[in-house]
This record gives sequence, C-alpha cells and structure tokens, in this order.
Amino acid sequence: MIIHVDSATTENAEAARRSLEALAHDWGYQIAEVPAETATVARTTDRDREKGIDPVSVASLVLSIPSAALAVQDLADRIRKRRRAKHLIDQAQHLAAQHATVTLISRSRTVEVRTLDPDQLLDLLAGEDPAS
Repeated sequence: MIIHVDSATTENAEAARRSLEALAHDWGYQIAEVPAETATVARTTDRDREKGIDPVSVASLVLSIPSAALAVQDLADRIRKRRRAKHLIDQAQHLAAQHATVTLISRSRTVEVRTLDPDQLLDLLAGEDPAS
C-alpha cells in the first residue's frame, strides 16, 4: 500500500509530506519515501512479499485466548484503526484545501483519501492486507 502526495507546487507537496509525516510520527510510524518510478513497481511486487502464517503458532494462539477476549481485542483494534483513518482523512481534506492531493495506491485501484469515510478506508486496507 502506498500513499502518494501530489501538488501543483513543490512547496505545497513538501508541506503536505511534512504534515503526513508528523501524523504518522504521532502514531509511532516512520514514512519511507519511494521514488515515483518505483511506486509502480512496488504495486506489482507487494504480493510477492506477503508473509506466510505458521499454523502451529496460530493454533496455540487460538487455543490460549478465550473467544470473548479475542472479540473484545478485535473491537478495540477496529476502534483505534478507525480513529487513525479519520485523522488521515481529515488531514487529506485539510491538505486538499492547500491544493495538495493525497492518493492511496493499492493493488486493485487508486483512490483519493479525502473522498473516503473511515470505514471505507479500513475496508480497502483490509482487502489488501489479510493480517488486518
């Protein structure tokens, strides 16, 4: 999954990048820059990098955690992800007012982040990453 920032002016694009970088830093993540020509290659090779799941580890995890606790954990995770998605969409809308476009590039399609609601963004991410 790639988030692409584009603007008519270099200053707006750089300000948008810094703004998104600060938002990601607040969440404990770092933003890695990908050259424009690499972005198209990354879309085709992301599927090759998917990790396999160890069935023994999954079975022991499922057996060791009661299903009610797992459901609560999933709900809490969804709420946290929804808040982050809302912050990202709000940031994209704010940047759109400054003539910068934030685009989400996935294997299946490319979408402007500001046009999504948090649930649509999470569903799009879940469709791309089986671990979500």
